[in-house]
Amino acid sequence: MSKIIIAYDLGTSGNKASLYNIDGTCLASAFVPYDTYYPKSGWHEQRPLDWWNAIIESTHKLLDTRLIEKKDIESLVISGHSLGAVPIDEKGALLHDITPIWSDTRAKKEVQQFSKKVSEKDWYITTGNGFPQECYTVFKVMWYKNNKPALFKRIYRIFGTKDFINFKMTGKIKTDHSYASGSGIYDLKRCKYSPRLIEASGLPGEFFPEIVPSTQIIGDLTKEAAEQLNLPQKVKVACGGVDNSCIAVGARSIKEGRVYTSLGSSAWIALTSKEPVLDFKNKPFVFTHVIPGMFTSAVPIFSAGSSYEWVLHNICSNLISISKKEGKDPYQLMDALASKSPVGSKSLLFNPSLAGGSSLDKSPYIRGAYLGLDLGHTQSDLIRSVLEGIAMNLRLALDILRKFCKLQPEMILVGGGSKSKLWRQIFADIYNIKIVKTNIGQEAGSLGAAAVAAVGSGLWRDFSKIDDIHQVEEITIPILENVLKYEKLLNVFKLASEYQAEIGDLMYLSNPREPLS
Repeated sequence: MSKIIIAYDLGTSGNKASLYNIDGTCLASAFVPYDTYYPKSGWHEQRPLDWWNAIIESTHKLLDTRLIEKKDIESLVISGHSLGAVPIDEKGALLHDITPIWSDTRAKKEVQQFSKKVSEKDWYITTGNGFPQECYTVFKVMWYKNNKPALFKRIYRIFGTKDFINFKMTGKIKTDHSYASGSGIYDLKRCKYSPRLIEASGLPGEFFPEIVPSTQIIGDLTKEAAEQLNLPQKVKVACGGVDNSCIAVGARSIKEGRVYTSLGSSAWIALTSKEPVLDFKNKPFVFTHVIPGMFTSAVPIFSAGSSYEWVLHNICSNLISISKKEGKDPYQLMDALASKSPVGSKSLLFNPSLAGGSSLDKSPYIRGAYLGLDLGHTQSDLIRSVLEGIAMNLRLALDILRKFCKLQPEMILVGGGSKSKLWRQIFADIYNIKIVKTNIGQEAGSLGAAAVAAVGSGLWRDFSKIDDIHQVEEITIPILENVLKYEKLLNVFKLASEYQAEIGDLMYLSNPREPLS
């Protein structure tokens, strides 16, 4: 009898449900989108019941494939987007039908309030929380206290995204270490909530769920959840993990020194290590790994694939028409044109800060730019320089991580951008490291979640099976001549980025606005 896991990748844009067998093979996937709402500047909200309905609908879509028997489903598990703040009352009812998500930055005053008791540096070194402070859960809950006093008085528990779904499935109030490490009150070194940080927040410590291992089976489906999902009530639910830590597992980053690049709309380079990478200057964001005793530390850029998409729609719209006429992928047409431009795109640089600055930058108000543009540049050069600029920006992230840990001599690429052969060569040359493409691309988060459930259910002994699941499809070796050219351009890129940050600040002073990030 086959044992089946349903892994849910609860992302910012929607939920992807995937069927996995005991060998770690994905049998089918189903995606259901949901909306994000932006009612005010800095407010980014979603409806928790939209997540639950997407879980239900995507589960039904998987069952409709008739690829498996329901009786063979062993367990369910969720990888959830981070920094959620979903309030429930003592009876388990939602206290607000719409809640802030990870990118919501409304809680600036609450950060100032907190910082009177705990300095930003002290807080960061304790928590490893490297996103803008106001994004973290504790400050969102403080915002409830200051702005929704009637709601605040009724709060019994605060859930993260996947923990709210787990509650809907099992009725159990739990979280895991990886998700708790994004709460803003988690002490990385002690692997528990910090009483000192909780006291500084002025919040009751009991608001935050009990922490258990990611692999722990927290319960079976309730009768109501089983009926809604159309699954047997005996199906087990693993606690699961935050998306970054699940992606790390799915990207084979399960041992000391392993790194991967996640290349989607945004991008980051993440390192798995036994010690968190804590650097107040550059603020890598750190999550506890779903693997006990490990951490995943990452440095991001906010606009990677989204920069390439912007170029497609605003500079290469002719390729969209051609792709429709010829039935081709427009991004493949872009790559074909980019390949006609030489290394360095004829001394044209692109900074991909179209969504504002990350921790790599001197200012959140930095914006993207083409640098060195002249009348001799072609569409091919404009496209290639974007691929190179994104890779250069991520190279700066790689250099930060290299200071703290000896890295493995190869880099796995995951995410949609990993499909581009040209981009893989550009990354190999700019990183000066072997780039590995495996059979796991955009499924890293789902695979990582499935692995958590497999270990928790006893179907796998440990996470080492991930190495067997990854089948190497191509290894891209750096070309020395290109490496030397890019090293020279990288110095120019760094200098230009510093000036762009200063210009961004001046532009902000003349026309104040919220940081896009």
